[in-house]
Amino acid sequence: MNPNIGMIMDYKYVLASGSPRRKELLGSLGIDFEVIPATGEEIIESTRPSEVVCSLSAAKAKEIFHKHLRDNTDTLVVIGSDTVVSYSEKILGKPTDRKDADRMIRSIQGNLHQVYTGVTIVWGSSIEQKEITFYECTDVEVYDMDDEEISAYLDTDEPYDKAGAYGIQGLFGKYVKRINGDYNNVVGLPVSRLYREMKNHGLI
Repeated sequence: MNPNIGMIMDYKYVLASGSPRRKELLGSLGIDFEVIPATGEEIIESTRPSEVVCSLSAAKAKEIFHKHLRDNTDTLVVIGSDTVVSYSEKILGKPTDRKDADRMIRSIQGNLHQVYTGVTIVWGSSIEQKEITFYECTDVEVYDMDDEEISAYLDTDEPYDKAGAYGIQGLFGKYVKRINGDYNNVVGLPVSRLYREMKNHGLI
């Protein structure tokens, strides 16, 4: 019998993200959790993708942990995550408009780029809190795309709420030549790494 089983059953899990993709991926771990999206301003103080996603994921997790802790007597486990696309050392965030999305798609088509996802887990109670932060990086290579293909993709709703202006799990998937690394990391949450970290810390 797992000696931590009683403690685990007392945990209240919270996902600090409103992303339906992250919600679906976290659900694959078989835990019950609440979704409470972080609303704080995203402050970026680095140009290194790995540092950016770690910093933003930590800010999201800490925000929700400390806000929710006041109204809760349970032991909380809050998971924050952030994803960025990086091409040629430059971060591609969510596009501001069609022109911006067009620029991003044209930069990555026919090329290799990287997707970084940072994850922070904050857990504990009002007495004691702990946290860990990690990131995963996946290489993504995209086929050459012609003007018609780019325009058709930009005509959809898909590019405008996603880092790098594309969703690998959606309509853009047919343009992806290959990936090297965790596919789920590109979608928005490296669940296999998350599972290992939670298991190693007795959180699952």
